[in-house]
Amino acid sequence: MFMNIYESSEEYLGTILMLKERKGNVRSSDITNEISFEKPSVSHALKQFQEKGYITVDEDSFIHLTVAGRDLAQRICERHKVVAQMLKSLGVTDETAKKDACGIEQNLSEETFARIKEHLCKNGITINEPIKA
Repeated sequence: MFMNIYESSEEYLGTILMLKERKGNVRSSDITNEISFEKPSVSHALKQFQEKGYITVDEDSFIHLTVAGRDLAQRICERHKVVAQMLKSLGVTDETAKKDACGIEQNLSEETFARIKEHLCKNGITINEPIKA
């Protein structure tokens, strides 16, 4: 797990990145509408992200990823995409692969993740699908 971020927090960071790329601007209500977490939970996570330097919130309540936040969010999204693609290459349905990837990715060591990614690339399996929360 990256930097002791909890599973739901990882989902928040990935969602912020995905929404930022899709919409341009992100507010906490956008995150709440996108994923199935309650507003107080999202607010608490955002406060923690600000304290850790992963996000800033401007005067219009728009959320911005810092360099550290963007880096972490991109790594989280990459792990999710790679694990989901590995599962799909085994014949798992798209929906199930995406769901299961959320639970698996946090428990993979860097070594195992690197080998999975290497295996997919060696076998010509692409991992360049769009980021989706």
